[in-house]
Amino acid sequence: MPGLVDAIFTKSVVYVCEHSPRGALGLVINKPADFNMAALFAKVDLPLLRTDLTESPVFLGGPMQGERGFVLHERSIAAADGAEQSLFASTMKIPGGLEMTTSKDVLDALSGGAGPQKVLVSLGYSSWGEGQLEAELGANSWLTVDADQSIIFDTPIEKRYDKALALLGLEAWMISTQVGHA
Repeated sequence: MPGLVDAIFTKSVVYVCEHSPRGALGLVINKPADFNMAALFAKVDLPLLRTDLTESPVFLGGPMQGERGFVLHERSIAAADGAEQSLFASTMKIPGGLEMTTSKDVLDALSGGAGPQKVLVSLGYSSWGEGQLEAELGANSWLTVDADQSIIFDTPIEKRYDKALALLGLEAWMISTQVGHA
């Protein structure tokens, strides 16, 4: 909501990857860092053979563990012993068809020219402790909307906030930081 004045979360679109009684974890998907994937891969001493990703931005996923990488991507599954499992280690399956991987093997795959086609790489993440997100929602600090993969992967960064609001039938001018008093 516009009343949430915070350097990280003002006009942020957060994709919530996990929400349980223990808390919540999400990635900000509309705040790019000041460097791209080519620079990130150079920093971790990996080539980047996926030329479609070289100019893609790296995102500031939130205030927690800003040096740690999180890769949000389409499902990458393999069948083993009749059961589906992710191709990558340390992967969280997210309802709705996405996965989040924190292990280096996904970067190795991208480096070699393979890996998932649709990816969003962030440094850091956003988290809320037990009951914290629910309290913030109750205080109208956040608007919620069902996730839409096209906003994450296909919408230009500068339009993601407005596109998420549009899923609720809203435009930014319709939301005020002020409340009236009778």
